[in-house]
This record gives sequence, structure tokens and C-alpha cells, in this order.
Amino acid sequence: MNANVYQHFRKDEHPFIDSAGDWIEKVESQYAPYLTEFLDPRQAYILETIIRQNSDLSFRFYGGYEQAERKRCLIFPDYYEPTTEDFNINLIEIVYPVKFTSLSHGKILGTLMSTGMKRQYFGDIISDGEQWQVFLAEETMNFVIAQVDKIGKIAVRLEERKYTEIIVPKDEWTIEQVTVSSMRLDNLISTVYNISRQRSKQLIESGKVKINWAENIRPDFPLELLDIVSIRGFGRIQVQELEGKTKKEKYRLLLGVLRK
Repeated sequence: MNANVYQHFRKDEHPFIDSAGDWIEKVESQYAPYLTEFLDPRQAYILETIIRQNSDLSFRFYGGYEQAERKRCLIFPDYYEPTTEDFNINLIEIVYPVKFTSLSHGKILGTLMSTGMKRQYFGDIISDGEQWQVFLAEETMNFVIAQVDKIGKIAVRLEERKYTEIIVPKDEWTIEQVTVSSMRLDNLISTVYNISRQRSKQLIESGKVKINWAENIRPDFPLELLDIVSIRGFGRIQVQELEGKTKKEKYRLLLGVLRK
């Protein structure tokens, strides 16, 4: 793989770049498709960049439904015609006593992770406010269904559903344009949620902030395209486009923002 690829990405992303190189090599040497686990938007962006720069292979992303945030990628030679079935994604509904209690994204995520499942084995967790569904890699489905019968203290049952039964998720992302003096994590949080830089620093240093689902306690961490920042108690930010700089050298950004 082209050594220059590394310089465009962060050091902690290099192991992922190496994996991507291995996947591409596999497809080229075996001349057969390769399916990745679920990737977050930043990983998908890195993978797409690498495939385009280093091979003539085709690829397609799919996460179970049109607006999916986390998707699997199928990398394939040009003779191959992929179908939705190739992505091996199953839709699971979490059946629980709706009248008496409520579930949350965090609780469901925590329960799934506590089975020992890595985050890349399942996709988006979606809700219309009442019903909850999750997209699972087919190869892990039976294991998860057998393992999970409680979320917190709530008795639940996981049941497979047909694709025609996907709920329409409540989408509360808004698109916002902001101008920031730097791409530092603390700077972006204080700008978007209109809090002091000091408060933003405290949130980060006390472990309440994740970037692409991994805790990050560095206020000066530089954000990049398609990073997703989750701030406990506030919501989420996705860097959707870097729109260039102003005359005063400030960054113009297009963000997706989810406010709690």
C-alpha cells in the first residue's frame, strides 16, 4: 500500500488503514468479495479513500436502511453484482412492556456490549420514540438473542423482523453552519452548545465525551471530516463538511447536530 496514505490520517487510525489494505489485497488475490464489519462514518470515509487510491475494485456501503449511520462495506471485483443479501444484516426488534417503562439508546448499547460483543458487530439502534430496533451482523444474531433477556431491570425479548417492518426513526439531527477559530474538540463543543470553553474542557476531561464511540479526554484533540462527537447530557455533533476558511483564517463547517 502507498505509504503516503498514512500522512492524511491520525496516528490512531493507522491500524485501521492496515486492515483496509489487507481487505483490498484479499479481494485482489482471491478475486472474490469481502464484507467488513459495521464501520462508523469516519472509518467508512477512510476505507473509501483507500480503495479509490489503491485499487480498481468496486465497493458499496449498506447499514440495513437508507439513512444508516453505521454501515458494512462490501469490497468486490468488477465482475460481481452485489445484492442487499450480501451484507448479512438482520433486523431485530426489542420487545418490552412499553406501557410500563421506557428504553434508551445508551441502555441498549450498554447491554449489547456487556454480552462481550464488539461495537463493530452491530449497526444502528433506532427508535420511533416507543419501538426499538437494532441491526445485527447475521453471524452474531443467534448469540445475541440467546444472551439478552434483560435491559437494566426490564425483561425483554429480541425478535427478528422482516425489512418491511423497519420503523421510521425519529430524526432530530439539524444541519448547522458554524465558524470556528480552530478544530479543537473543546472549541467545537463550546461553540455548538453555547457553553464556556472551561465548561467544555471539564466535560471532556471528566470522560463525558466520545469521538467515534471511543472516550477522548483531550480538549485539544483536532477533529476531522465525518468524526462523530457524543457529549453526555448534550447530544451529538458530526463534522459533515469542511467548507474552507474565512479571510480571518477561521474554519467554516457544516455540522449535523443532535440536541438533547
